[in-house]
Amino acid sequence: MKDQKKEILVSVQNVSKKFSMDMKSSLKYGALDIIKSTLGIKINKDIRPNEFWAVKDISFELRRGECIGLIGHNGAGKSTLLKVLNGLYAPDKGQIVMKGKIGALIELGAGFNPILTGRENIFNNASILGFTKKEVEDKMASIIEFSEIEQFIDMPVQNYSSGMKVRLGFAIAAHLEPDILIIDEVLAVGDLGFVLKCFKKIDELLPNTALIFVSHSMPMVSRICNEIILMDHGQVEYYGNDIGKGVQLYYSKFANNGENIVFDNGMLELASKETDLVENTIHRNHDFTLTFKLKVKKALSKTPILYLEFKDKEQRPVAGLYVRNDNNISSTSELIVYSIKVKNPLFTLGKYTLDINLYDAIDSTIFLRINNIFEFIVSGNEEQWVPFELESENVITLN
Repeated sequence: MKDQKKEILVSVQNVSKKFSMDMKSSLKYGALDIIKSTLGIKINKDIRPNEFWAVKDISFELRRGECIGLIGHNGAGKSTLLKVLNGLYAPDKGQIVMKGKIGALIELGAGFNPILTGRENIFNNASILGFTKKEVEDKMASIIEFSEIEQFIDMPVQNYSSGMKVRLGFAIAAHLEPDILIIDEVLAVGDLGFVLKCFKKIDELLPNTALIFVSHSMPMVSRICNEIILMDHGQVEYYGNDIGKGVQLYYSKFANNGENIVFDNGMLELASKETDLVENTIHRNHDFTLTFKLKVKKALSKTPILYLEFKDKEQRPVAGLYVRNDNNISSTSELIVYSIKVKNPLFTLGKYTLDINLYDAIDSTIFLRINNIFEFIVSGNEEQWVPFELESENVITLN
């Protein structure tokens, strides 16, 4: 008997999709292609003037129980590829084979008839997948309960908020138990509670489903995907099961915006910044030193507090460090030097940026705030998806 768990449900071979850059070219080429097709003339599949490849030569296979993440910058071709996979666009080249029922949540409100109610749209979507009326009625209560919009289920979908559409769309896609589930960035619209609820449902579905997942949230991708495709300008830049490598390549595309002074009251000026790091690389558990020299432009009564804030690759603050000296400062001082040794850093792998904030120790008046003053890379042997690790002393007893 064939092992259903290993069954290939999605096979994409050298798929490409092109578009015209303007409406005039699109109409012209569309009309020519229709005429040629009617007359039995072979249609030119290469790009013509004012055309471009939105998706170029994409290939992958996906088995039941597997999840592949599609990542890349806006305009990389991810959503176009999903629409080709879902049958909304016909590929210009290549072949796609998809087996079983397909559930898709690829665009806000896609698949909904806006003038029909939520309940009627549930029936519509289910009938497309081949479910009988009785089967849908059996699942109806579960779908409505999951969506948490019971009081609005008999209201036309055109009156739904974006969050309500996402709730209903995911509830339908998940509860109809598709063989293949396609999810685009639309989950980002939902609130945190519902997103966590969605991921719990995905965990339940995944053993029997092939999942294609698109997101700009790398922690989300890393949580559920066992394969990853990094797209860039319609082409595959990386394809494999090393999720960490794909994510690092993705982050490496976003150059640091550079030092950015967001507040300056004219009291202090950054004269120089230094670090003993080689190529700005932090080695986990290895101390490193940061040195900041501040020029005093106006007299201060006390040495300002220096606050360092480390942010991860998603610009979330993950660690902070206060540097203070309560001694009075000489009225003739022209330079303040802060030398900070960061001991035993436990950051996990990835890219981090550092912001600094200098403020008055007495009334907390801000003197100077600079974002992205340093950018770091943390090296190590194992990829982790938590912001940092903790040290502990452990006792393990075997009886």
